[in-house]
Amino acid sequence: MRHFKIAEFNCPCCGKNNMNESFLARLDRARGISEVAYKINSGCRCEAHNKAVGGSETSSHLKGCACDISATDSRTRAKIIFGLILAGFNRMGIAKDFIHVDNDPKKTKNVLWLYD
Repeated sequence: MRHFKIAEFNCPCCGKNNMNESFLARLDRARGISEVAYKINSGCRCEAHNKAVGGSETSSHLKGCACDISATDSRTRAKIIFGLILAGFNRMGIAKDFIHVDNDPKKTKNVLWLYD
C-alpha cells in the first residue's frame, strides 16, 4: 500500500487485523484520487470491541472489509467521497466526524446513509 500502514487498521483492543486485500487496494486507490490524508478511526474490529462501540452484529468491520475515515469538515468530506466513488466503492455512511466505507459482498450495493 502506498498511502497506509497495515497497523492503522488493527483492532485497538487486541491488535487483530484480518483486513481484506482487495478492500485495502481499493481504499489506497481512493486515497490517491482524493488528494487528502485519510485518518483511519476504525478498521478491523474483534467481536468484543465491535460490541463495546455499539457496532452491528453483522458489521463489515468484523470481516475486514470496512473502515471509518475521519472527516470533520465539508471540504475534506467531499474530497474523500469523490475518491471513494471513483475508486469503485458504493457503500458509504456519513456522520458528522467520519465516513464509513465498505465493500461487503453480502450487503446491498449502491447505498449512502447518514448517521444521527
